[in-house]
Order: sequence, then C-alpha cells, then structure tokens
Amino acid sequence: MARTYRPLDGVLLFDKPLELSSNIALQKVRRLFQAEKAGHTGTLDPLATGLLPICFGEATKFSNALLDADKTYRATVRLGQTTATGDAEGEVLSIHEVHVTQQQLDEVLEKFRGSSQQLPPMYSALKHAGKPLYEYIRDGVTIERELRDIYIHELLLHGFNGESLDISVRCSKGTYIRTLGEDIGAALGCGGHLTALRRTAIAHFDLQSGYTLDQLSDMSEVERMASLLPVDSLMPDMPKLQLDEVQVKRMAQGQRLGLDTGLPDGKVSLYGPLGFVGVGRLQGRRLAAERLLSNIAKQAAITSAP
Repeated sequence: MARTYRPLDGVLLFDKPLELSSNIALQKVRRLFQAEKAGHTGTLDPLATGLLPICFGEATKFSNALLDADKTYRATVRLGQTTATGDAEGEVLSIHEVHVTQQQLDEVLEKFRGSSQQLPPMYSALKHAGKPLYEYIRDGVTIERELRDIYIHELLLHGFNGESLDISVRCSKGTYIRTLGEDIGAALGCGGHLTALRRTAIAHFDLQSGYTLDQLSDMSEVERMASLLPVDSLMPDMPKLQLDEVQVKRMAQGQRLGLDTGLPDGKVSLYGPLGFVGVGRLQGRRLAAERLLSNIAKQAAITSAP
C-alpha cells in the first residue's frame, strides 16, 4: 500500500543520532509524521549528534531565520593526532607527544575567543561550482578556499585529562568546529582532531526541548503532534504587528499598506484575526509583504465571510 502524506505545518526540535546523515534523519522524521513537505535548517555531519530543527510545510518558508543564527556545541578534541578529515573518521596523518600545561591551554583558548578568520575544510558540504567540496577531495582535487570571518562568543573548557579536551563553543554561522579543534591542536604544538560533536542550541532553541527518533516512534499520534512548535516560533524576537481582516486581504492581494505602527524599520511578524500570517518589511509608514503563508488568502476569506 502506498504511503499517504498530509499537509502539516510546524517545527520539530529533533535530536539527531550518531552515524545518520541530516538528510536521512529528515526523511525518517518526515515519514513518521507523514508530512508532505519537510526540510532541515542546516546539516550536521554523520558523526555529529544533537539539535536539528526540522520544518514542516509552511515553516520551511521561514527556516532562513535560523541559518544566520548563532549555534552552540559540546565537543571533544583529541590532542597529539591529526587526521585527513579533522575528525575521528579520517586517516591519521601524524602523531605527536602531548606536553600541555593548564596555563598553555588557557592562553591558547583565549586567542580563539572573539573575532577571527577560519579556512573552511575540504571535507565539508560547502559548494564550489555547484558541487560540495568533499566530492572534489574524493577525486584527489583540492580547491582553493577563502578565509571566512567568524566570531566565537564563548569557548569554555569543561575538562582536560592530559590528552583530550572537553569544550563548549557558542559561535557565529559558518564556524567549523572540526577546524577549530585542529587549530587549537596546532596552536598547542601537538596537533589535534575532533572525536565527538554535539549541537546543543541554535539561537533560542535548546536541545533540552528536543526529541529523539525513539521517543517520537513511541508516541501516540496526539503526543507526536503536540511535539510540534508553531511556525512563528522560528522568529520570536521579531517585532509583531496585528492586522485586521481587511488589511490581511489586501496583503494577500499583493498590496502595500500605509500604517502608523510606531515600530522601527525592518522585518515584522504579521498576525491576522486567525493568527500568524507571515513576515513583512516596514519602511517608514509603508508595509510590504516579504513572505506570507500560502493560506493567507483563505484566512482572509474566512474572516470576511458573513
């Protein structure tokens, strides 16, 4: 019997397991919810675990809100060894003795806090000419990459046993924790690579509110649906603007509105009589739609019906 999929809107905070690609994880969750449309908000390596927000239906339109957000990780860095991939999956390239004092470690970690530049790894999904870099490296081709500006908001040391570091990192988008682990090892003079990585937060979303595949599988249909967050949970800090049914209808028709809102210029979350309808952009007194729910016209029709 063919599987039946249904329209479904919302956001799931998924706890991705080890050795599962982000895309395979997405498809497993999508089938579990029988959702017509789903997408994730940024990949995690198969050897990484943790928070992978999955957007269903209309939420996929607003998932970009998380792409530029800060992310938080817990990581283990093995000192004294470098690998071809910067993590435990790659071939060991060099081995060095580790003679690192606590003072040296503190001084090195301090250097990585704040703004810096980082060279993206070849073993990454970053694209060149439409193809991921890891596909080039499989063919023995190395692509020249440009340094990227990154910002480490927080870099904490939770443990050091003389060989491995247990750290947490809160960083800007585009930061590669594998590369950070390698760079820390290089700065300590002994090399290093990542042996474990877990994403614990993205923007305001926290892994403590996440669900594993086993938890979701054991839920009833009602419990599973209750695990979904509303679409507008993707942008909680955005100023909110309430519209009446006439204004919602005009927005649905592609019209701009002239309003005295008292809000600053920029993006705003738009709400009609039935709730969230999309995101608009204010410029002075002018409000233009930036991205609206597909059913906004239906909402307008319902609220205006006699």
